[in-house]
Amino acid sequence: MTIQAALSLSKETLTLQLADHQGRISILYSTDKTLLAPEASVYLLLKEQKLKAIGATQGTLRTRIAYDTLIQITPPWEMEQGYLIQRLVETAEESGLTITSKDAKKIPANHYPTVTAYQDTLLTLLEKFGFIFRKIEKPQKPKPTKAQHRWRKEVSMIEFFVDEFDSKATVIWQKRNEMCIKKGAVLRQEIPLNKDGSIGLAGRFTKQLREEHADKIQDFVTTEDVILKSVNEVGHFLYYAGTNSWLVLKDQDGKTIDEWTVV
Repeated sequence: MTIQAALSLSKETLTLQLADHQGRISILYSTDKTLLAPEASVYLLLKEQKLKAIGATQGTLRTRIAYDTLIQITPPWEMEQGYLIQRLVETAEESGLTITSKDAKKIPANHYPTVTAYQDTLLTLLEKFGFIFRKIEKPQKPKPTKAQHRWRKEVSMIEFFVDEFDSKATVIWQKRNEMCIKKGAVLRQEIPLNKDGSIGLAGRFTKQLREEHADKIQDFVTTEDVILKSVNEVGHFLYYAGTNSWLVLKDQDGKTIDEWTVV
C-alpha cells in the first residue's frame, strides 16, 4: 500500500494532509482544546498512547476523560463520520481495548467496504507514529527445516557408540542405507508406555524390528551383527527411540554422528 500525504509539524501538532481530497489527520500532543481545527471531524483521545475514547466534534470538545494526546480525523466530505466512528470502535474492541464512544452509527452493508478501506489507510499512517489500535499479526517464523545428513566413505571408518537408555552398542554407518550394529549390543528391555498403559507407535515399531532379527537376539543381547537402514531404526531397535538419535550416537571423542554428517 502506497499512501500519499503532506506532512507539517509544529511544537504541539503533527498534521498529515492526504492526497486526492482524502481528508486530514492531526495529532495534537496537548490538551489545549483551542488547537482543534474548527470543522466537523472524528476525535480519538489517548492517555500514554492508549486509546480511551472515540467520538465526533464540531471543532469544540467537552469531555471528562483524562487524555494527553488527541487525534483529529477529518474524513472526506462524502463519508459519514458516524460510520467511521463505528468502524474504529469495532477495531478497538476486536483488539481487546475498553473505550468510551459516542456518535457511532450502524454501517450499512454497501458502505462497509469503503469505510473499512479508509480506516485501514488511517491506521496504517497512525501506526507509523506509534499509535496502534488494532491487532498486528506477527509474521510466522519459518519452521526450521529438518537437518539433512550425508554419508561419505570417511564416516564408514568411524565407530559410533551408544550408552544411553539402558542400552549399549557399537554402530558403524557402513553404506548409505546400511547401519551395522555390532554383535554384543545390549537392548533396552522396558517398553515405554502411553499414559493409558498402551504400547505406543515407537514401541510397536521396535517390536517389529526386533522380531525381524529375532534369530540374532538372545536375552536382549545381539549374537550377530544386525544391519538396519537408518539412524532412526537404530534408535528404535536399541532403546525404543523417543529422542534425536543423531545426537545419541557418538565417536570415541564424544563427537556425534550428527556433527560428522550434517549438511
